[in-house]
Amino acid sequence: MDVAQSQLLLKRVVNIKAIVTPLWKEEAQKQLQTQINQVDSRLQQLEMQGQRMMSELQKQAETQPDNAALQQQFSEVQTRLNQDKSKLLQQKNQTLQQLQQVQTLELENEVEQGKVESFFNVNVGDNLVQKLQVEILIRDGIIQEIRGEL
Repeated sequence: MDVAQSQLLLKRVVNIKAIVTPLWKEEAQKQLQTQINQVDSRLQQLEMQGQRMMSELQKQAETQPDNAALQQQFSEVQTRLNQDKSKLLQQKNQTLQQLQQVQTLELENEVEQGKVESFFNVNVGDNLVQKLQVEILIRDGIIQEIRGEL
């Protein structure tokens, strides 16, 4: 059998785990705080846009008090603003929970950091399950260990 026919190049997902260190906690908290600040900013923008839209609709309603379409539009805008605000507040609460979790993590624990993809060769007779189970362990951005079968 030809070697080229018994070998195949595949792609896999490699999990990245980080060891919790003071630096890791500090960086994670900074990132989460930045996300919270961004959501707060979007909430402010949404509030200002909502006020502008509502005041514009009110002005139109004052000149056309019997316009049912304006009343419906007013109601739809209010509903949409409330939905958007609710989504942003939910996002903020999730990020606050993550921030709290990061603060309570014990040093030297391993936590999921993300995923990357890599290519690998398989040959006839290889254990595919083992070759798919690869993870990288990092400490403050430095690879400490590569776990699994390359």
